[in-house]
Amino acid sequence: MFINGGIPTIYVSDMNRAVEFYTARLGLALKNRAGDEWAEIDAGNGMIIGLHITSNDVFQEMTKSNMTMGLHVDDHPIEEIKVELEKRGIDSFGDIHEDGPVKTCHFKDPDGNVLYLCENVSQTAE
Repeated sequence: MFINGGIPTIYVSDMNRAVEFYTARLGLALKNRAGDEWAEIDAGNGMIIGLHITSNDVFQEMTKSNMTMGLHVDDHPIEEIKVELEKRGIDSFGDIHEDGPVKTCHFKDPDGNVLYLCENVSQTAE
């Protein structure tokens, strides 16, 4: 199996405002934050919500809505998984992007919904 878990990602225009909304207003816990680019909100019962700033041009080009879903890759490098999925007829958006501690590769499902593979580089480098 290539995929091991995942995370829905919401694209936001203002990280501070989004974190405040999900934590102070909704009462959810901030699990992790990487500056103004990324935050993880613990929604309970194993549900983690990713918040990603929309100012990143790569993500603006790839998404038509403000939401997508990331799928964590298993113990294979994302490069190998991308090749395997392309053999299975899944077209990616091109290059693998390294964004801080993660590598991502975006693709669409048959209805045009954006999904992405996500490899935690800091874990695989150990």
